Amino acid sequence: MKSDLENVMTAAEAGDRWGMAARTIQQACTGYKGGAPRFTKEEARKSGRIWLVTRQGMERLYGPEKNDI
Repeated sequence: MKSDLENVMTAAEAGDRWGMAARTIQQACTGYKGGAPRFTKEEARKSGRIWLVTRQGMERLYGPEKNDI
């Protein structure tokens, strides 16, 4: 079982763990070109200038973590 801290990560860390650009994840947090955000309020939030996302949200949008396959 993973600790709570392992289930929350920055957009940059999530990008590394899922093999994608951090900017892609940030855009999913904010919505792209006026669209609605893809993450729910329970899956992502901004802390200062940093976006934090949950493992659950990443798995819902992008599937299992690249390193877990």
